Order: sequence, then C-alpha cells, then structure tokens
Amino acid sequence: MQLSDQQASRLLAFAGLLQKWNRVYNLTAVDSLDAIVSHHLLDSLSIVPELERRAGGRELRVLDVGAGGGLPGIPIAIALPSVQVILIDRVQKKTAFIQQAVVELSLGNVTVVHARVEQFRAAAFDVIVSRAFAALPEMVRLTSHLLAEGGCWFAMKGAYPTEEVGALPPEVRLSRTVKLRVPLLDAERHLLVLCPR
Repeated sequence: MQLSDQQASRLLAFAGLLQKWNRVYNLTAVDSLDAIVSHHLLDSLSIVPELERRAGGRELRVLDVGAGGGLPGIPIAIALPSVQVILIDRVQKKTAFIQQAVVELSLGNVTVVHARVEQFRAAAFDVIVSRAFAALPEMVRLTSHLLAEGGCWFAMKGAYPTEEVGALPPEVRLSRTVKLRVPLLDAERHLLVLCPR
C-alpha cells in the first residue's frame, strides 16, 4: 500500500488526536503513541488492500459499525479518499471525537452518525466493516438491513472465531478468510468476508 506524504501526516495527526482525547474520553485502552500506531492505525490499514480489491475501480460505500474512536473508518478514509465512509456509534462522546477529527483532518469523504445501528436507516452499503463490535451472528442480525445487494460484511477479528462462524445463520456464507499481517504487531489478525447466500 502506497501512502502520500499528506496521507501519512493525516494518519499521524489522527493518532495524536486519539491520544489527546483519550485522556478525557477513554476512547481506547491503548494510550502510547507507538501502540496507537501499531494496534490501531496499522491494524485498521491492514484491510485496505481487500477493500480496494472489492471496489475493483468502482465507487464504494463503507459503513464502520461500532466505530468507537474512529477505527478502522478514519484510517480507511484517509488511505482511500475515493471511498465514502460512514462511521456509526451509539456513544455520543465517541461520535463527538470522530466528528472533531473529521473537521481537523478535513476529511470530505466521511460522515459521522450517532445512533444505534439497528435503528439507523440509510442508502445501502457495499461493505459493512466491524472491528470489536459484536460476535458474527449478532453483527449480521443488527446490520443486514443496511447491506446493498451484492454487498458483504468485513469482520476484523483476532484469533479465528470458529464458534462464531459455526453460529452464522444459514442465509450467510463465509466467502473469504484473510490472515492479516500487521507490521509491529505480534498478534493473530483475521479478516472474515461474509456475504448473503
């Protein structure tokens, strides 16, 4: 993945904002700048090649559900400026932080929504991304009304979640599993791509 100097600067500025706001709002358990870069920024960016593959040169609408401190949505939006990224979280202080980050970083391809995802209504999304949001069956149940025809869920997980995959409803299939390699992070990471049958 190639990043411009401006993109790299925006990512580091976002890391600084996350560290600063974390002192007051407790957005993440990780609070050192080095750990934010490895555990959050690089981890979030690890799925960018799969998003590019999914886009195949066309416009893509991505929903980051349970966005928390803006992860992975903000790094995705910085790395892929042509992708429309909507970040949703039910916790107001988290969406307030994300909105401030969007303004400070001048991210024109990001929309922030403060709502419960099961009550949210919008034009359908090509990809629904979750990172530490819910178990796979619950994620699918809460967001299926927002998935576009031909769309898929991108579930970011640590160790491969065998039990969660086994509990998926019959109308959802595991389309692809990608073992992610995150620089500076010595931990298992998997991306599970789920699609309707």
